[in-house]
Amino acid sequence: MKYGEIMHFSHPHKLRFEYVEVPFKCDGCKEVGIGSRFKCSVCDYDLHKHCALPTAATVVRHPFYRKCEFQFMARPPGDLPRFCNACEKDVNGFVYHCSSCGFDLHPCCANLPHVLDAGDLRLYLYRKVGGSCHRCGRKGRSWTYRSSCKKYNLHVSCVMEMLLDSWHDIYFGGGGHGSNVTMNKGFMGNNTKIPCIRGAKINHHRSKGKVKRCCELAGLALQFIISAVLGDPTAIIAGVIGSFIPRG
Repeated sequence: MKYGEIMHFSHPHKLRFEYVEVPFKCDGCKEVGIGSRFKCSVCDYDLHKHCALPTAATVVRHPFYRKCEFQFMARPPGDLPRFCNACEKDVNGFVYHCSSCGFDLHPCCANLPHVLDAGDLRLYLYRKVGGSCHRCGRKGRSWTYRSSCKKYNLHVSCVMEMLLDSWHDIYFGGGGHGSNVTMNKGFMGNNTKIPCIRGAKINHHRSKGKVKRCCELAGLALQFIISAVLGDPTAIIAGVIGSFIPRG
């Protein structure tokens, strides 16, 4: 589908669709993005595609919460802090909210693909999995992408923490602590760095060829999950992100 210019209720100027290979902060949901966005040419205003073009239906349902009815809101309801049930990060802007159960989903999280086809590796989204996450080593917690071979598990929340910590190290000189990092519009530039996942180098008893292949598949899994979390699960973005992942 091709996009052009749109008018959005959250901004007085027209927003033009564009594709960028550097990170940006969405002014709708207040989360980081990369790839497809709608940008104002007059002022510094950006929206994820999912925030600029929310689902037209009045009520949205999600297969993980079959009894819930989610409605798109410009701001989280009430005065108490709220968090996204997918990535466990704070909700500070646009959100899909279920008033009956109180669940909240960031727009990009609500639209996470349930299957990511990475060629040699297929990844499936689960609400919970029994296996431990490659990054934190824990089970359960947030939504998880799991490979079809069941060797790779990554919490959506851990991927977001990796991104925030990494970019904080670059732009603020270290000290990032995942969801506690404040994403400012001004610090996004042309440089990004995304770390390797812990557990990429596993099973050293295998032959060197098998270990190398294992690392490649783990890195590929991370690339595609990051793409999905940032709101643009495309092979192009996955390739761009892959160039920032250290090889070792």
